[in-house]
Amino acid sequence: MGDLAVGARSGTEEPEEPARRGETPQPAASSVHQSRSQSQSEPQRGVPLGKPDTSETPDTLDQAADEEAGGSMKKAKKPRAFWKELPILIGIALLLALLIKTFLVQAFSIPSDSMQDTLQRGDRVLVDKLTPWFGSKPQRGEVVVFHDPGGWLNETPTPEPNPVQKVLSFIGLMPSAEEKDLIKRVIAVGGDTVECHGSGPVKVNGKALKEDSYIFPGATPCGDRAFGPIHVPEGRIWVMGDHRDDSLDSRYHQNLKGNGTVSEEEVVGRAFTIAWPINRWATLPVPDTFDQPGVDKAMAAAPAALGLAGAVPLVMWRRRRLTGERNPR
Repeated sequence: MGDLAVGARSGTEEPEEPARRGETPQPAASSVHQSRSQSQSEPQRGVPLGKPDTSETPDTLDQAADEEAGGSMKKAKKPRAFWKELPILIGIALLLALLIKTFLVQAFSIPSDSMQDTLQRGDRVLVDKLTPWFGSKPQRGEVVVFHDPGGWLNETPTPEPNPVQKVLSFIGLMPSAEEKDLIKRVIAVGGDTVECHGSGPVKVNGKALKEDSYIFPGATPCGDRAFGPIHVPEGRIWVMGDHRDDSLDSRYHQNLKGNGTVSEEEVVGRAFTIAWPINRWATLPVPDTFDQPGVDKAMAAAPAALGLAGAVPLVMWRRRRLTGERNPR
């Protein structure tokens, strides 16, 4: 009877074995099979049907971060070697030098003694080429560089530069030896009358210039060539060297076109400083003698013109006032 009672629990299940002490009971085989079948046939709670589970574990996140960091390191460009960037830097420097020489500043070498003692043979001067682009014109007393107007340098041979000198002079790193340029001081401008007789002095618009601060010691203002009076046409300038006994300037070319004067269009720019050698460094300001009253006709006429311009409105106002008093409404 007892045997029948034990074996009569189920016709399909095997008798359960008692769980050992300390062990977790394992589910029956039918329960495992049944749960697997249920997981395949029913969707999990919280996960849409037909889409994979996108939940990520910490290990998956770490792996993705490592892959992203490795990809960013591959994408980052390595710094270019200096020797590869050197040609680019040189090219940019040469381009800037060419632009500066063309539009801003250019170096010129002094080839003669005609501007002593202001400039010595071999000095390097810097010439301002920017202000002429804005309409600035040569002024009295300035030291200017200008192209040969024609016939001034026919007797002066120019040295033949080597290829390196040609390149350096083209980009402005070296004064040009081929260009026929001259450097002199502006004594008179368009509209002025200039003259010099005997031992001087030079007179501009009838006013004597005090040139002791820049004329070569021992030289006379006229040198060995008296001239004038000469009326300087508009748009032209009269130039002279500071070494009056050793300068083939406007005085010696009065038989050429312009009667010794130079067109403002031929002026390259104003020399404003001595850049080389270092012990010769100095600026080239306009001497005070050109600022004295009477030299500049335009400045002499300016006060009268301003006075007239200011008087006209006063006269008109007074006239209207008087008219209003005589004709009351």
